Amino acid sequence: MTDPYAHCERLVEAVDKDRFLATLFAPAERRAHLHALYAFNVEIARVREAAHKALPGEMRIQWWRDVLNGRGYGDFKSNPVATAMLDTIQKFRLPAAPLLELLEARSFDLYDDPMPTMSEFESYARSTSSPLIELAAAVLVDGPNAALTEPARHAGMVYAVAGLIRALPIHAARRQLYMPLDLLRRHEVDPDEIFAIKTSPGLRAALNELRALALAHLGDLRATIHTIPAAAQPAFLPVVLARPMLKRMVRRNYDPFMPPDPSQWRKQLILWRAAWGGILAV
Repeated sequence: MTDPYAHCERLVEAVDKDRFLATLFAPAERRAHLHALYAFNVEIARVREAAHKALPGEMRIQWWRDVLNGRGYGDFKSNPVATAMLDTIQKFRLPAAPLLELLEARSFDLYDDPMPTMSEFESYARSTSSPLIELAAAVLVDGPNAALTEPARHAGMVYAVAGLIRALPIHAARRQLYMPLDLLRRHEVDPDEIFAIKTSPGLRAALNELRALALAHLGDLRATIHTIPAAAQPAFLPVVLARPMLKRMVRRNYDPFMPPDPSQWRKQLILWRAAWGGILAV
């Protein structure tokens, strides 16, 4: 069988380049466990693509619930991501609850129903991003640490909201609506305009409101940054890649359906500066 951790590393490098680059700043002996955690996230994030329909997708998510709850059946031991994840959970005494919360939130991805409210949008963003940061940090500090919860919550919100803004064209092409309906109504945006790839002043105003939400959590993260143990900082590094995208949104020529993405060398430079100058130093 393929080495589970090597499989996870290849998967994360291929699919989640931002987090893969961030792991390069973690101690070598911890990287494999970060790869396991991030590979799990990749597997869950692409369930819709793999399953094509909601029911098979729900079955796949339930399969992961059973694995995390110790009720895995059949071939779960032959799944390299599951094998590496369970080993990492055991070694670092990671709680299953945040991962189960992530699975529950990701069920939304399987359907074409729009995101109803800002409150539900924030819950989705937090649940799909913050647990990864907190558990990755726990791997780096040898187990759960209550000091990580609050900064991880804010960092996760920044990264998730920026990511959802950046993914607008991808979601629009699939006729998926992650922007909350109550937000769109407030700015008089018809969802069909988004699906038609049509930019309007109302859409820009709605996106700026989401940007303000991300920046508010960035400010809260700054206020709690001193509580993060130095060893845990590589888990928070991906959030610095959200800042350039949020800054570009205020440019006059910003096109929400063609968001620029920094080159790999630029991302590496941003991460390097943050790793050596302190989180959010760039």
